[in-house]
Amino acid sequence: MKRMRNLLVAVVVTVGIVVTGPTAAFATPSPGQVEDQIDEAWNKLEPVIEDWNGNRTKLTKLRKQQKSLAQTLAPLQKQVDAAMVEVRGLATDAYIQGPPSVANAILTGDPDGLADKLTLLDQLTSNRKASIEEVSKLRDKYAADKTSVDKMESEIAVRDTDLSGKKVAIEKEIKKLQKLRITAYGDSDASDGPLRTGPCPVDYTNDKGGRAAQKACDLIGLPYVFGSNGPNSYDCSGLTQEAWGSVGVHLEHYTKDQWTSGKSVSASELKPGDLVFYWSDVHHVAIYIGGGMVVHAPHTGDHVRMATIDRGPIAGYRRPA
Repeated sequence: MKRMRNLLVAVVVTVGIVVTGPTAAFATPSPGQVEDQIDEAWNKLEPVIEDWNGNRTKLTKLRKQQKSLAQTLAPLQKQVDAAMVEVRGLATDAYIQGPPSVANAILTGDPDGLADKLTLLDQLTSNRKASIEEVSKLRDKYAADKTSVDKMESEIAVRDTDLSGKKVAIEKEIKKLQKLRITAYGDSDASDGPLRTGPCPVDYTNDKGGRAAQKACDLIGLPYVFGSNGPNSYDCSGLTQEAWGSVGVHLEHYTKDQWTSGKSVSASELKPGDLVFYWSDVHHVAIYIGGGMVVHAPHTGDHVRMATIDRGPIAGYRRPA
């Protein structure tokens, strides 16, 4: 949370300078100047948003694992209970058919240790011995799975609290950025240019990358909403996830995870569908469409749009498939 607070403080300072403005001795900033301030503030805020996306992705995975384990453990516990009933039956048989020491070994011993005492049950059939061994294995598995579930529940609780706090803080800062946009553009659409600047994709290829690029082009005009991966709005990594998902390639909804997917390519090797990452901390991603152009979801108040590839400092390129 300390890192996030520092980032948000920086955003508040940047935003505050524009909203409150200097003294009356200075002219009202132009839309272009305000847009520069918005970009500066957004580049401080977007890493926090992508961190939220990354944590949310991990949280979703943990909950799926928890649900899967719960479904596994329920019938497992029934098997353990049934096996223990059989063990008690064996103890009764041993008491009737053999010396008391055998019955005592079963009745008073820990089921986990019964396998070590099977030598005491030489009067029982081998299939009964196997049954007792299975009790021990089931109990071991149940204990291990239970420990795993408890750990995941603890992690989920901590992360959920942290994410909720981040989401509230981010939403407050987004409202401030939206006020800056109204300062720059009034109540009209905040877009500062055409969403399409020509054919999209510029170069079409009928492979997975080309079709992913086409999907991104089809989404032009939909609004940016942080944390969204469709179908009616997107953030930057949500857009690239949707584009590649349309051709059967899964990407996580997190720029840093997408940064490690597929293979690295050079600028000279770029082809439609390749992912273009920006800034040293790779907090923004776009999808290449050919001709030195990309499609991306820029920031709050804007829409999915075409842009030149050099819209910011490029960290590198990846090809998901």
